[in-house]
Amino acid sequence: MDVIRLDDIHTFTERVEPFLMLDEAAHSLILGICSSLKLPNNYDEAPYLGYCEDKGQIVGVAIRTPPYNFILSRLAHDDVVEAFARDARAVYDELPGVIGLKELAAAFADRWQQLTGHSPHLNRKERLFRVDKVIPAADVSGEYRPAAEKDFETMTQWMMDFAAEALDGSPRGDAERNVRLRLESDPKVRGMRFWVDDGKPVSMAGYGGLTPHGIRIGPVYTPPEYRQRGYASALTAALSQELIDGGRSFVTLFTDLSNPTSNHIYQTVGYVPVCDVDEYQFEAKTHD
Repeated sequence: MDVIRLDDIHTFTERVEPFLMLDEAAHSLILGICSSLKLPNNYDEAPYLGYCEDKGQIVGVAIRTPPYNFILSRLAHDDVVEAFARDARAVYDELPGVIGLKELAAAFADRWQQLTGHSPHLNRKERLFRVDKVIPAADVSGEYRPAAEKDFETMTQWMMDFAAEALDGSPRGDAERNVRLRLESDPKVRGMRFWVDDGKPVSMAGYGGLTPHGIRIGPVYTPPEYRQRGYASALTAALSQELIDGGRSFVTLFTDLSNPTSNHIYQTVGYVPVCDVDEYQFEAKTHD
């Protein structure tokens, strides 16, 4: 069993896409990163683009865009975890973390600790959802509109607020770059939408990560003072419908399993669970 690494995203995508398309929704994160890597980007380091073969057949795919986490596809059998862990160790002295299906992420985290001494910490338990037919949100005040240049400051601040609340924080420069990409990209590829009530933006949702038939929504953020009014449900339903009307067969999104509210509201507009995904962070070994 061999791990093969490629340098060219086009060659890599052509090679691994048939395997990933066996479960397109579950692999939407990796497929979306592949599509994003084909766009103009300013990555400081080359991405890790790897796949594992067993007797000439692909049995797993892994990708990483430094400085972010190592991401695993579904794997054909447990031995693939060992192969990817050893190959990742050959490339990196340290990893910030790993993302994958529950059992796979746990197995990789355990093997990474054995190889490096870096302790894993279960940082986030997520659930991937998809929608094929949207249920419109009812009786929600306000309206839906695209983001515009005038929204730059609001978008930047809300991106930072979302990251502080749901992730591990984000420097202002990273938030500004993310917002600028969403404002200037082809709207079929990525962008941002608002729900507006009484003339004020009250909820924000981004989208991107194209797959052959789908696209992913995220982040979705409503400031605390505007919550519990249905704005996020209405916005997510409207954006999902726009994306499906624009030619996508389905839309995906991730939720934090520790937040029962978000897991509920998305199901009310038609989202159904696909799989559970865990994120582990690695803590470097300390020396006295």
